[in-house]
Amino acid sequence: MKADLNWHKSSYSNQTGGNCVEVAETPAAVLIRDTQHRHLGHLDFTPAEWAAFLADLRAGRL
Repeated sequence: MKADLNWHKSSYSNQTGGNCVEVAETPAAVLIRDTQHRHLGHLDFTPAEWAAFLADLRAGRL
């Protein structure tokens, strides 16, 4: 993982310190990690996979 990634907290994360997820986007991948457990690594998705996941969420299929 590159140190210069621009991680930002998801707009759906809990603002009181719980359930926080961070996202970093690159041209080749969308990276997701738990804010409180960054040392455990991250999940990688292709932009197409991430777009399909968000579309399913918005449509209520998940």
